[in-house]
Amino acid sequence: MTTLATTNPAWERWLSTRSTVRAARDMQRVDTSRETLFDLASNDYLGLGSHPQVRHGAINAVCSAGAGAGASRVAGGTWQVHRELEAALAGYTGRSQALVFSSGYTANLGVLGALGGPGSLMLLDAHAHASLIDGAKLSGAAVQYFEHNNLDALRTLLAANATSAAPKPRVLVAAESIYSVLGDAAPLRELAVLCAQFDALLLVDEAHSLAAVPGGSALKSAGLAQAGHVLATATLSKALGSQGGAVLLGGAGAPLWREHLLNTARTFIFDTALAPATAAAAHAALDLATEARIGQLAANAQLIRTVLGAQDQLASRIQADAGAVQSVLMQSAQQAVQAAAELREQGIAVSCFRPPSVPDGISRLRLTAHAGHEQDELASALAAVARTIRKVEA
Repeated sequence: MTTLATTNPAWERWLSTRSTVRAARDMQRVDTSRETLFDLASNDYLGLGSHPQVRHGAINAVCSAGAGAGASRVAGGTWQVHRELEAALAGYTGRSQALVFSSGYTANLGVLGALGGPGSLMLLDAHAHASLIDGAKLSGAAVQYFEHNNLDALRTLLAANATSAAPKPRVLVAAESIYSVLGDAAPLRELAVLCAQFDALLLVDEAHSLAAVPGGSALKSAGLAQAGHVLATATLSKALGSQGGAVLLGGAGAPLWREHLLNTARTFIFDTALAPATAAAAHAALDLATEARIGQLAANAQLIRTVLGAQDQLASRIQADAGAVQSVLMQSAQQAVQAAAELREQGIAVSCFRPPSVPDGISRLRLTAHAGHEQDELASALAAVARTIRKVEA
């Protein structure tokens, strides 16, 4: 009788080596919880994840449809709640069509995969999210990167393709509305105009702007909701406090684009559909993502900038980020990790970003504003953040 080996020496040596390398580079991560802590870390910007209406929406869907969708959307896993959510997302963002995926990550993988192939060229902002990078690489398209938010650098790449001996006939530019690390905003109107000049598609990831900026959508605020050559993706797990992702389409050709994605996006065809409960929760949250709540979010983000910017030691290190997440640049990765750990001991959850996750190589503490924070309570937590940074840097 053959005895099955319980270990494999080659794999064990490799795992041990990887662990040693991560430790040496200070790249070890842990899964953390923010329960019972003052939350300056989560992406639940509007505090809707625990709102009674959102909870009741999820509970009602579980009672009527069960815990899971049961299949992919094209194999019987589409429920009425999916169609209702898609209609609501399109209405909220001013777009014509929406297609819901199981996450924002799979939405990016799906749309880029459906637009790839050897005849495609994908040009990505250098700070594009990992899901955009992975989707482009997996798509089979040629992939190039342009300097972050540099329109001239993008124009150079677009012109080089147009004038080459064998130009790629299909060109797509991928960017984020608000970038996840630096927190700066993309010049959306200028990007859209430039792409139109070269007959290129523009894909904008609205992960950090859906229901989190005035108007509820960066593309809508930029007057691009019905721009047919502009595609958008978004996640339902940040400002809407639920889970899932979506592709949002505008213009007269939106139904054709939706049909193409439904038939070709592998993460839509072969992935089990978004659970009805999370779809219903996202829909309920969308109804609550009002201008008033978004205004409270913006006010608290401004308070973070104001309070920390008043500290002499920190004034020059506060990034004036466009969205809910505000960052404090730190002097080293070690100090960033230490400050986050000490704040956790004080009952305050903050995020710590450090290389290789940050494209500029600078470690930072990320403080996420939330619409539900009382300003005096938030100011008190920010005072603790400032004290802790001074302590670890002393």
